[in-house]
Amino acid sequence: MNIASNGFSGSARDRFERMHDEIRTRICLLDYAPGARLSEEILAAEFGISRTPLRRVLARLESEGLLQSVHGVGTFVTDVDIGELAQTYRLRLELAEMIGKLDPVVPSPAIIAEFEALSERARALLTVPDPRRFAELNMEFFIAFLGLTASEPLREISERLYFQTTRIWLKSVFASLIDLRDEVEVFRREISDVRRALRIGDVHAAALIHRAHISMSFERMRKGAGASR
Repeated sequence: MNIASNGFSGSARDRFERMHDEIRTRICLLDYAPGARLSEEILAAEFGISRTPLRRVLARLESEGLLQSVHGVGTFVTDVDIGELAQTYRLRLELAEMIGKLDPVVPSPAIIAEFEALSERARALLTVPDPRRFAELNMEFFIAFLGLTASEPLREISERLYFQTTRIWLKSVFASLIDLRDEVEVFRREISDVRRALRIGDVHAAALIHRAHISMSFERMRKGAGASR
């Protein structure tokens, strides 16, 4: 994939952000499995850039806890463990509620329409549940949810913590620790309830709904991991 011919044109900053988001997505969808070594040479050729800007992208991903650089060896995808990230999940719970309190955005027709579309896609996914499609949809829902606050610092830290933990869910599905169809149905109900709250302009209620679902998701994964031992 050449960076200029696949939607990566624009300013240097735009290209940096798009490369970062693309590699981060691959890590979170397990395209790059935990422990995998990333080749700077291959990535630089794929994106059509030199290694210097690529290394800046990889350094940012390392600061976000998704990569680890080993001197003289290479850059590796980190692993995730639900026990080690329990504190991160608890912090995500508090931040989710804050989105409904700190500089909340009045839900516009465009915002409501976005959640309507997500709800329809979640309903369609119930017909043929697919873990990758679900993980992608969950990411889109989360980014849309962040749009409910105008607080840039809150969005930044919430996004960082979300992408630290999101791989745990997909690993749990692939390990058959949680039931995919049940997860899709729970997710569908979450979006539906959030959508109803936004229709009446209650962003705080939408945030509380999301907070509750983060908590329940964590407990389901934790119990599934415990049962597998």
